[in-house]
Amino acid sequence: MRTLLLLLMIGLAAAPVQAQKRAQTKTRPPAVAGSFYSSDPEALKRDLEFLFSRAESPGTEGTVLALIAPHAGYPYSGEVAASSYNQVDPEKSFENIFIIGNSHRYAFEGAAIYASGDFETPLGTVPVNTELAGRLVEQNRVFMSQDLVHQDEHSIEVQLPFLQFHMKKEFRIVPILLGTRTESVCREIATALQPYFNEKNLFVISSDFSHYPEYQDANIADLNTANAICTNDPAKFLAALKQNEEKNIPNLATSACAWPSILTLMYLTGGDRDHLEYELVRYRNSGDTKLGDKSRVVGYYSIVVRKKESVKNNTFMLSDEDKRILINIARTTLDSYIRQGTVPKLDSRAYSPALQTNAGAFVTLLKDGQLRGCIGRFQPDIPLWEVVRDMAISASTKDYRFKPVEAGELDDIELEISVLTPLVRISDPSEIILGKHGIYLKKGSSSGTFLPQVATQTGWNLEEFLGHCARDKAQIGWYGWKDAEIYVYEALVFHEEENK
Repeated sequence: MRTLLLLLMIGLAAAPVQAQKRAQTKTRPPAVAGSFYSSDPEALKRDLEFLFSRAESPGTEGTVLALIAPHAGYPYSGEVAASSYNQVDPEKSFENIFIIGNSHRYAFEGAAIYASGDFETPLGTVPVNTELAGRLVEQNRVFMSQDLVHQDEHSIEVQLPFLQFHMKKEFRIVPILLGTRTESVCREIATALQPYFNEKNLFVISSDFSHYPEYQDANIADLNTANAICTNDPAKFLAALKQNEEKNIPNLATSACAWPSILTLMYLTGGDRDHLEYELVRYRNSGDTKLGDKSRVVGYYSIVVRKKESVKNNTFMLSDEDKRILINIARTTLDSYIRQGTVPKLDSRAYSPALQTNAGAFVTLLKDGQLRGCIGRFQPDIPLWEVVRDMAISASTKDYRFKPVEAGELDDIELEISVLTPLVRISDPSEIILGKHGIYLKKGSSSGTFLPQVATQTGWNLEEFLGHCARDKAQIGWYGWKDAEIYVYEALVFHEEENK
């Protein structure tokens, strides 16, 4: 029983099996259904529904081009794997889904592609793009067609039910198992696959992380490995593997069982660091599960590669009538709430699609040209007109820097509204254009923001803009922005006097 649990936990066989030739079939039947995951279709669907209910919510900052997901038994790594797939738009139609893993039973140079037929799981048939698979074998010496390598291997198979459950459109896979542990061969594989690394295809890398250290050592080693992956620098990834090895961590057999597959992905992405970004989504190890033993664990990371959204394309338009309506909403709400303590009922049926869009906004109160209150929301889950209504109340009563606005002041207060475009994460602060971009800094649970007009009003240079935001708003110290997440946005700013 202990041996079975260990196999499920780590997702690999205890030792290579003797190669035996079997009759070749068009469809590869499931090899690990009933052990790594349920062989009963209805039970498997229930398990997947549960795992996705526990998965990380999808991000919104760019198209997912690739993901790294574990391949252990579902009770151990299923939530982490589901978190990776949950980042992918289930309605997207892919030309191909390349699934790349390492062979746990056979060592050989190059990569073996299954090109003889389709894969079968308890949820049905998963079509293989046999035409493309055959073409890759014919045109690249690094690929071979070898069914035996795929016959009992689990690293590709365990990914398939997640795709079958999550994706709503039909898809075809290209199943690739690496036998190599040579860096130059990984680079050659990446070169052959480079023409397919685009938004038309999805790349799935099947790998667990650390094997066999105790719980806390796994946390440290896995984070070191994952952070190196997120640099999008293959050399730093290889250096991290070496660092973990040189630490002589007790019982650490490997930092990532499919590190050649991860390295291949990084050779695919490393040439485009300006437009691609790795994101850590979820981490657990087998010690976090009910069945796990904290003295001997295996690590699992969910990581995705996103195409960065361009700041230049980050546009949002409001008509003059839209601006007038928003100013009127803010003024009506302010007067009603301060004078009567009530929130006015608004009929939004005639509002434009722009006002019905979920968008962030700040409402600023000015009295005699001086700030009297300012509060806003980023990325809300309510329409823009509701955000403006709610922020008018908050700016007048909840800005801790000022006393609540009194009725006698209302005639002297002028309104300013800043409607925000969606946040876009940047990797280089030099991308910030002072006066055009607002900034949002996030480090752990701390965050802070400055609207674009702050730089213009203060005359700060870029370092002062970042430093004041880090120290005064996010409270992470003057230089805290250097290792914080930096987001930019633009603001459509308009005033009450101009939009009556």
